[in-house]
Amino acid sequence: MAGSRKQNYMHGAAILTVGVIIMKVLGAIYKVPLGNILGDEGYSMFMGAYSIYNIFFTLATAGLPVALSRLVAEADANGRIRQEEKTFRVALGTFAVIGVLFSFILFAFPNWLATNYLENPDAALSIRAMAPAILLVCLVSAYRGYCQGNGNMIPTTVDEVLEVLFKVISGLILATALLRARKPLPVGSAGAILGVSIGSVVSLAYMIVYKHRHYSILAAPYTALVVSPEAQYKEGPTDSTAKIVKDLLMIGMPIAFGACIMAILNSVDSKLCMNRLQTAAHFSYFEAKVLYGVYGKAQTFFNLPAAFITPLTISIVPAISGAFARGDRDSAAKISEDSMRISAVIAMPMGVGLSVMSMPIMNGFYAGSHQSGPALLAIMGAASIFVCLLLMENAVLQASGKERYTMITMIVGGLVKILVNWFLVARRPINIYGAPIGTLTSYIVMCAMNFLFMSSTLERTPNLGRVLLKPVLCSGIMGGGAWACFGLALRLIHMPGRLGLLAAMFLAMGAAVMIYVVCVVLMRAITREDLELIPKGNKIAALLHIK
Repeated sequence: MAGSRKQNYMHGAAILTVGVIIMKVLGAIYKVPLGNILGDEGYSMFMGAYSIYNIFFTLATAGLPVALSRLVAEADANGRIRQEEKTFRVALGTFAVIGVLFSFILFAFPNWLATNYLENPDAALSIRAMAPAILLVCLVSAYRGYCQGNGNMIPTTVDEVLEVLFKVISGLILATALLRARKPLPVGSAGAILGVSIGSVVSLAYMIVYKHRHYSILAAPYTALVVSPEAQYKEGPTDSTAKIVKDLLMIGMPIAFGACIMAILNSVDSKLCMNRLQTAAHFSYFEAKVLYGVYGKAQTFFNLPAAFITPLTISIVPAISGAFARGDRDSAAKISEDSMRISAVIAMPMGVGLSVMSMPIMNGFYAGSHQSGPALLAIMGAASIFVCLLLMENAVLQASGKERYTMITMIVGGLVKILVNWFLVARRPINIYGAPIGTLTSYIVMCAMNFLFMSSTLERTPNLGRVLLKPVLCSGIMGGGAWACFGLALRLIHMPGRLGLLAAMFLAMGAAVMIYVVCVVLMRAITREDLELIPKGNKIAALLHIK
């Protein structure tokens, strides 16, 4: 395969993580000023529309790309090059059909979705602005799934960075220009969201070019893929189009529906919170939008830890699938446990940091927002840890061919969240705080269920002591250090208001990172073997004196 480049699963995850860091910086440049530009009320329209978009986005991209990645990885492990090519072509057509259908629904029925589903009519224009992006991301997902199935994470990383970069630039420019032209808030929110479609156009263009330049086999005529009759006989006939579509749907749809439940939960959050705040807790429509808007701002940071775990989940799916295809169940079990441990090492300090530093984060980045912001983020910081663990568990089950278990888990977790939200948000003293409490409760339940399913699937059950104990201890020490450093820095820095908060926060975060690294090294939460799997890992291990 001309120009293809493979990486081991940790190397691939490291490449994707670099992209995530860049994307999160760009995302902060996008959402933080956007939240200040639109205000709490306008941001509620943006978040409501985005929650609807995420349902369709997840249905279209969460399951089928994973299915494609798995099928390509299995074909690659067995040396079936022609099968890889045909699988890609069939998947591309399937994704296109799905994208057209979903785009039509968003474009044709935005008022119904905004009014009857979100109970936020002002979000209708923003929903319609999302429509083109769905088709584009469906097409992009086929290219990404193919590359990931071949163990190449570089194009996905570059592509995602380009997508976010152009989304940020175009979205902020459009939102600012429209509001300066004295357009109403719904128009300004729609302008910001239109940036998603613009970023998707650039993303698709890059992937098409990359495919032709680096995977020449994809550009070759189908009949020319295998020039040797002996090689063709050895590989055997390719599967029929109908079988490939069936395999994609059988693997992808349970994953998609399971993941979609989480997207539905976000939109249910919007509808349920808006409804219960008004009808049961007796807040006005404007007050409800403000409360939900500040909750949406806290979600910006809540989603941060999961974004750093997603690269690892993308990388381990083909790694575990390939191990199962070769009959190497021991390797599959080891990759699963190591991935869970590494995800805990990454996720726990971030979740603890969000909780401990929730006050300076919310008041520093979103000055003037509703006072409930810091407490909302503190609860969501704890929930983010379980989100990350759940993502890794889902990836292990999906790669092991047990994707239906994840759908069951998500359904149960979704019902738990809805019940908790229904009762807590309706109580006026609790109000919007009930939403993150419901999130935390539901993710704890889902993590426990998934672990039970993993125990019955893998060759050996992941050892929770090895996975969680050291990250918990290191994160606890780090959290205490961050809290103490922030208090000290705030007293020593003589800067007014928001600037003083941000300066003290960044100093405390810097100290927290150093404390955590020292704890990880001393407690050997990360091994030399782990580091050797990532680029320059030997040098990092030598620098940190990890044996």
